[in-house]
Amino acid sequence: MSADSEQRTVINFYSTADEFGCFSNFAAYPIKLRGKVWPTSEHYFQAQKFVGTEREEEIRQAKSPMIAARLGRSRKHPLRKDWEAVKDALMLEAVRAKFTQHEDLRAILLGTGNARLVEHTSNDSYWGDGGDGSGRNMLGIILMNVREQLRHG
Repeated sequence: MSADSEQRTVINFYSTADEFGCFSNFAAYPIKLRGKVWPTSEHYFQAQKFVGTEREEEIRQAKSPMIAARLGRSRKHPLRKDWEAVKDALMLEAVRAKFTQHEDLRAILLGTGNARLVEHTSNDSYWGDGGDGSGRNMLGIILMNVREQLRHG
């Protein structure tokens, strides 16, 4: 992490190969939730679209977060009926688990100071910024909320 990350006003992240790639849901940090270990927060999030079905476990066991995402985005299987109402809370749950279960990640997140965290991608205008700042950046907002919770313990 750069020594100047404290002073940055905006930190963009997207690729797991980038400086703040650990903020990506594709980053290889397992989380324990609901009595199971999930290979990444992406696996957990995508699987929750099909909670209580065989599809949930299929996604948990996917060989990569990209495969988990593909399975979760497929509409061959019906999403849980309350998905739109619960997706933000489930993302918060996954992100909170990731940054409380991995001390190194907690330190990196806290080390961002008061910088605005932005998932910078044209691939997503809900979780990300839409690539041009027009997106909602919900993942960035959730990360900033978790950062605030971690500060006040």
